Amino acid sequence: MPIFRQVATTPQQKKRKGIFGLSGNVIALGFVSFLTDVSSEMIYPLLPVFLTTILGVSYSFVGLIEGVAETTASIVKFFSGWISDKLRKRKTLVFIGYSLSSVTRPLVALATAGWHILAIRFADRVGKGIRTSPRDALVASSCSESDRGKAFGFHRGMDHAGAVLGPLLAFGLLALMPNQYRLVFALASIPGIISLFVVSLFVTESVPKSNSRRSESENTPAKGELTAEIKKISLSIKPFDKRFKWFLVIVILFTLGNSSDAFLILRAKSLEVPVALLPILWVVLHIVKMVSSMPGGILSDNIGRKKVIIAGWLVYALVYFGFAYASAAWHIWLLFAVYGFFFGLTEGTEKALVADLVPNELRGTAYGLYNFAIGIAALPASLLMGIIWQIFGVIPAFLFGASLAFIAAILFVLTIPLEKK
Repeated sequence: MPIFRQVATTPQQKKRKGIFGLSGNVIALGFVSFLTDVSSEMIYPLLPVFLTTILGVSYSFVGLIEGVAETTASIVKFFSGWISDKLRKRKTLVFIGYSLSSVTRPLVALATAGWHILAIRFADRVGKGIRTSPRDALVASSCSESDRGKAFGFHRGMDHAGAVLGPLLAFGLLALMPNQYRLVFALASIPGIISLFVVSLFVTESVPKSNSRRSESENTPAKGELTAEIKKISLSIKPFDKRFKWFLVIVILFTLGNSSDAFLILRAKSLEVPVALLPILWVVLHIVKMVSSMPGGILSDNIGRKKVIIAGWLVYALVYFGFAYASAAWHIWLLFAVYGFFFGLTEGTEKALVADLVPNELRGTAYGLYNFAIGIAALPASLLMGIIWQIFGVIPAFLFGASLAFIAAILFVLTIPLEKK
């Protein structure tokens, strides 16, 4: 079956360019993420309302569902990247991950109790965890080093495009059919199923190769060498150099100040942004993410990854400083728009930097470690934000996030030398 076919990437294949000068694999994976996000974002913005008003669950149970979901995804991402390096079959895991999410997510339409949603979200996030690290490694191996920022920027841009279209479709359907949540959830299965056909038909395996200076023909290891190489791949941070290790430490520090965006919504409500306009505010954020992701990646290809990441973190620090002292509704709209540029500068660029810092045959494990680092720090980040806000007030809460972002940027400069472009 084509789903599990393994095809080595040849020099000729790497030269084949499609849209924006990117390979067919990168384009296909971008459209897969677009379709998947259309599906998921038709459901998730409505899920809290569905849980509390239709199923009658408590707010604490809603928090439990999201906590379990995100923790599950972080842990599975860690292991799936390592497994993809061991098996040397990234596409298989990508297909399994997308399949699990696409099949289970629309089951929300049939849920009659809170624990049904908990089980569905758990399965969905297992699927996300399975696919994310192998997919990122597949993107990295499907483009040249000089185009990595552009490739990851395109992928993130397509992801955010889906996050724009999905909520608009959901709210449009609800405007035509008020309160028909279950029908909207069922219709969300359509783009998810289409995404599986795209993975099956248009995504090809890219076999990890050594990053040594051997010629292209020598770069494919013999059977005995391959077996020895695979045995070296361990679930450990030891094989990586100190630059990657420092990067993980700094990312954890930054993420401790990067709390859930739900706090930004609460800040918007506190400054009297109408509840009816909150979804539009969210769409504005995703539009800026969408249009800035690819330019941000291209910029990192031209001037260096670390410079762009540092610029993005400084934007984050300034935005959180702004949220701390905002005093009018229009401040919130402006800050949300500027906040989108933080994602455009950093999301794709950070993933491109991971590929720059590690050898090809260890990229799955590296992306697993990177995603796991963000996941384990994201949980206490939101907890800290909530505690500081409750005890000391809104200004110290947002200044805490701004301060950690600024400190992380300084450490980045001091510990990892900037590229010379």
